[in-house]
Amino acid sequence: MANMAAKKYYAIAKGKQTGVFQAPWAQVKQLVEGYPGARYKGFATEQAALTWLQAPQKTVKKPAQKQPVSQQAEQSASVIYVYTDGGSRNTGNIAGGHVKTGDKAAWAYLLTYQGKQLSDSAGEFGATNNKMEIMALVKALQRVKVVWGTQTPLVVVADSRYVLNAITKNWLAGWQRRGWQRSGGQPLANKALWQQLAQLLPQFKQIDYQWTKGHATNAGNVFVDQALNRTMDQLTAAPNKS
Repeated sequence: MANMAAKKYYAIAKGKQTGVFQAPWAQVKQLVEGYPGARYKGFATEQAALTWLQAPQKTVKKPAQKQPVSQQAEQSASVIYVYTDGGSRNTGNIAGGHVKTGDKAAWAYLLTYQGKQLSDSAGEFGATNNKMEIMALVKALQRVKVVWGTQTPLVVVADSRYVLNAITKNWLAGWQRRGWQRSGGQPLANKALWQQLAQLLPQFKQIDYQWTKGHATNAGNVFVDQALNRTMDQLTAAPNKS
């Protein structure tokens, strides 16, 4: 694609990160270079890029079937499985209502690779469930990068459609293009965490995403749910602010 440098918008259907990007080709190239079967194209307008990206011929990878942690490790020893979860014990008047400063919240992750398992969890007061879900993935990817590097393929398994949709439906790329604002210029909650995630994702060679029903039959998801609840149980009372 010798003419890519002259294009303004780049659509990536298959690569380290997908979506429409308005950036120099040298920067976009990092998202597809070395990725097996990468699919991308340059366009003069954003609409043309979106049309191509949403065309029926776009291949969609089916998520792997849900299996217990031990079975997944046996299925593919060359893949790092990343299980993440976040939670908040919201004592507001209604579910999803305002989180009070004394409400407990926590995140947890579990990493499995070649028979080895690593996990971590931490909590805080007054944080939303969404914040904990994003933080769990950020912390997990940071740990993977330090321990195993960024070249091994990952499978991220989570029960948060909000976090997974932000990545797979290109919300994250859209927020980034709009200067980290939602459509209409509305403020973006947890902006700093989304920015960290946007910096981490392109560093990995390959990431696939799998949604699982929370706290059900997926052993990895049950593990991280129990871990974050133990963390919240162990949190001491929030300090008084006088």
